[in-house]
Amino acid sequence: MHAPKIFAILLMLAFGMGAALAQEQYPSRTVKIVVPTSPGAVTDVIARAIGQIMSQVWRQTVIIENRAGGNETIGVEFVVKSPADGYTLLVTSNAAITAAPYLFSQLRYDPQRDLVPISMLGWVTPVMVVPSASPVRSVQELIALAKSKPGALNYGSFGTGTYSHVAMEEFKRRTGTQMTHLPYKGAGPAYTALLRNEFAVMLGNLGSAAVHADAGKARIIAAAGAQRSKARPDLPTIAESGLPGFSTGAWWGLFAPANLPRPVLDKIRGDADRMLDTPEMKKVYQTSTMELVTMTPEQLAQFIRNDTQNWAQQIKAAGIKPN
Repeated sequence: MHAPKIFAILLMLAFGMGAALAQEQYPSRTVKIVVPTSPGAVTDVIARAIGQIMSQVWRQTVIIENRAGGNETIGVEFVVKSPADGYTLLVTSNAAITAAPYLFSQLRYDPQRDLVPISMLGWVTPVMVVPSASPVRSVQELIALAKSKPGALNYGSFGTGTYSHVAMEEFKRRTGTQMTHLPYKGAGPAYTALLRNEFAVMLGNLGSAAVHADAGKARIIAAAGAQRSKARPDLPTIAESGLPGFSTGAWWGLFAPANLPRPVLDKIRGDADRMLDTPEMKKVYQTSTMELVTMTPEQLAQFIRNDTQNWAQQIKAAGIKPN
């Protein structure tokens, strides 16, 4: 046998053994999960719950590192620049993946080129919520109030470009109403402002909204997804309330830097699937009113491509310019 052929065979064997070894040994040291939000946010809660289970399953230290700022883009950029070895992972929402490319003209990463999706962590159906002192009890009543006072009502959001902003701009456009946008730095400050009656309405996470509604400090008037929330099947959707086809939502995923070796990707993916099916994680989903959506990495990649196109269309229709 010729030397070149022998070398090629040895190279293939070495690559196969190396890949198998990488999968078998991973993780052999501390794993870092970067969270591009502040502690206490939904993304942070999900990451810490997963990290705790990972550390038990892998018998390795799993640390959570919060790198907030830039609508989640600062933390994502850090991960993009990290080694693609599986020891730096990312838990983030769709804001930094599918919306950011159309909100930031100087974005220093390409989500689809620089990251590899590992697992879909969950989906949440937002709801339309108003302060408890508001006379509004339905979507049609909100529309009527807004039309009776053109430009007088404000609506709050988690920040420019978030679903709570973009979807409300679509709501205004489709209903012919005029409301002023008041962006806040995250869900926590936005809900605090809602309870202070700083604005008339907001789209937000059902889990957070329900806490305030149960305390008598807010009122949920509709679900904002394409279908009714499984956690609140009695709640009509905005689409059912006179705006056919209206829907928005938020999702979270587990990512790694691009070029992650496939054996390591498969190892993390397989373990993540089992972790998400544990009683501990099911409790997190129940508390956060999130729904678990199972997808392969390839299905998640296609989902991200479709969602990116959807955000591009919505942001353009809303007239939001990149900054």
